[in-house]
Amino acid sequence: MRNVVPHDFWQVLGGRRTVRLYKPDPIPEDTVRILLDAAVQAPSGHNAQPWRYVVLNDTQLRQRLTAAMSGRWERDMRAAGLDEKVIQAELRFSVRRFVTTPLLVLPCLTMENMDRYPNRSGKRAEHAMAIQSVAASVQNLLLAAHALGLGACWCCAPLFCQGLVRRILGLPATWEPQALITIGFPGHAPPAPPRKAVDALTRVL
Repeated sequence: MRNVVPHDFWQVLGGRRTVRLYKPDPIPEDTVRILLDAAVQAPSGHNAQPWRYVVLNDTQLRQRLTAAMSGRWERDMRAAGLDEKVIQAELRFSVRRFVTTPLLVLPCLTMENMDRYPNRSGKRAEHAMAIQSVAASVQNLLLAAHALGLGACWCCAPLFCQGLVRRILGLPATWEPQALITIGFPGHAPPAPPRKAVDALTRVL
């Protein structure tokens, strides 16, 4: 069946990997623009395009954000009873990857242009629709990065401290931080992750 789809498509789709280590080479500005242009081509509920992107170039701001997020994460890990060596190793890696990654992008969600409902179930469904839309946009960004020879990693840490991230970056109250995407020229070649068979994940009615 793959023969009916252009080979380049499968190369991009099937070749993308989660890359966590990068070379120090900077990402050209025109390449950053291409990535963002790809991200905003995604489909969205009502075509509301509920994504907002923040490109974090300022090193000091990255350091402040990472330190604050690490402090929150450290408290959470201690509360969960994790071993101290594990906590410190996780923190060191987290700080290093967010501060030193060549490109750091924060996707946010906004409900500004989504439909409004008076009932709780309608509000919940509309918010889920916005989350799905932002996720589709981030996937576009990840695939574009791979097609351009870059590696990327989708980190969900901001979900656990949205208010903190918003406050440090001075973002509007209506922006909900969703992730931090680290991007750079790959410093390693991760193996393909195992995938379940399509038949095991599909039901035909």
